[in-house]
Amino acid sequence: MKIGLFTATFLDMQIEDVLKLASGLGYGAVEMPAFANNPHLDIEEIVKGKNADALKKLVKSYGLIISALANHPEGQIVLGPYGKDTDGIYKGTKEEKIKFGTERMIKTAQAANALEVPVVTGFIGCENFGRFFPWPYSKGWSDMEVEFVERWGKILDKFGEYGVKFAHEPHPNELVYNVETAIRAVELMGGRKEFGFNFDPANLIYLGIDVENFIDALAGKIYHVHAKDGEVVAHNVRRSGVIPQGDWQRLGRGFRFRIPGWGSVPWKKVITELSLIGYDYVMSYEHEDVTMSRNDGIHKTIAYLKPLLIEKPYEGRNDVLFQ
Repeated sequence: MKIGLFTATFLDMQIEDVLKLASGLGYGAVEMPAFANNPHLDIEEIVKGKNADALKKLVKSYGLIISALANHPEGQIVLGPYGKDTDGIYKGTKEEKIKFGTERMIKTAQAANALEVPVVTGFIGCENFGRFFPWPYSKGWSDMEVEFVERWGKILDKFGEYGVKFAHEPHPNELVYNVETAIRAVELMGGRKEFGFNFDPANLIYLGIDVENFIDALAGKIYHVHAKDGEVVAHNVRRSGVIPQGDWQRLGRGFRFRIPGWGSVPWKKVITELSLIGYDYVMSYEHEDVTMSRNDGIHKTIAYLKPLLIEKPYEGRNDVLFQ
């Protein structure tokens, strides 16, 4: 398994400087953003000429691989929400947003193919997250499931043509946000190989889920992993709850994102379960910890996680030693 870096953590730096930083600290991979107007990767340019070859050569020169292309914002508007909630991603009508999101996700798969990257990470969206509660319209969630199959089924057909997998990241305000909805999504998609998950334990632990359960239940469908932690703040949670409002830096919050090792995620158990299901790809560090700098995070994360990695599986008991 490799420890990777999601380069969107450092969008204010030139991509080569980020690659140099990651490589120098011992990271083995980079996950690169694919949403429009980001300075690290223009997917429109990648699918033209020799731009893909140049980027592959640059990344390889630093001893790294590209683990995934990430397009969370544009995937979000395939299923919503619409209106002003997502105007920052693309401003238009509901139909225009769906069309834009669909086209951009397909273009991301095309760019991944050109770069020989096997997976795209992102969100599938959710028109109204409040529909998890069956009042006042009990069929609201199942209606969104129908839209999920219709809209994402067409996108995944193109992913299949390009030989790329899509890894949805279970998260608040997504149609798939916990173990049950993940299992249901796999069923809805008929188990097709193009659809799986980007496992980010920080996005699950706030619900009180033992994140090891997600790994075991979705074995074979975890295509990528985010190395991000979340802290259920014990002295605040009984007052604020685990889904609190307000500024992320507010002292009274019941939940906050952290870097690995500084939150509530049991990383030894997570790595153990990933090993047992045969996951041997990348854990990509994403910085959303408002308590410390990105520089603190990138140094502390690799120092914490790298010693925990299991290098080789158990060889089996040698009974000769016990005779």
